[in-house]
Amino acid sequence: MREKELTINAVALSEGPGSYTGLRIGASTAKGLCYGLNVPLIAVPTLEVICEAAKECSVFSIQHSDQLLPMIDARRMEVYTMVNGETKAVIVENEESFNLQPSAFNVYYFGDGAAKCAKVFTKPNWHFIPDIVPEAQYMGRLAEERLAISGERIAYYEPYYLKEFIAAPSHVKGLS
Repeated sequence: MREKELTINAVALSEGPGSYTGLRIGASTAKGLCYGLNVPLIAVPTLEVICEAAKECSVFSIQHSDQLLPMIDARRMEVYTMVNGETKAVIVENEESFNLQPSAFNVYYFGDGAAKCAKVFTKPNWHFIPDIVPEAQYMGRLAEERLAISGERIAYYEPYYLKEFIAAPSHVKGLS
């Protein structure tokens, strides 16, 4: 019996924002595969992948008028999020930290930065969706949409960090 041949037409990766080191390693691996296989590189925003996961996994009945608020932990009370299509870093004090347009919609917040925000969100129309993380299975449709438009220029591609990497002295005892 002959085995089915695997054909790779493109390589998709999560472009960020996120962990500086994780994004660098992922981008290096994806770029190497693309170069070696001579296939396009497709970068998909991490926050959009998290939104796809929330839509598919949610126990809530999310409506078109509802606001999705993906959150990636950026340390302390800061999160990377996407509000009205704009990706930004937000220091979370309360619901007003996000500058959402006031309306009657529900807000669904999720991602690895969302759990710490549940303590400060008190409005009844703000709903936490637990256990939503960026997974490759939710990237497929988004990657296909981008592939139809075009891929990234492999040699010049860099992940989307949102904030500059700043090396700080180690606080671990014995390291200097």
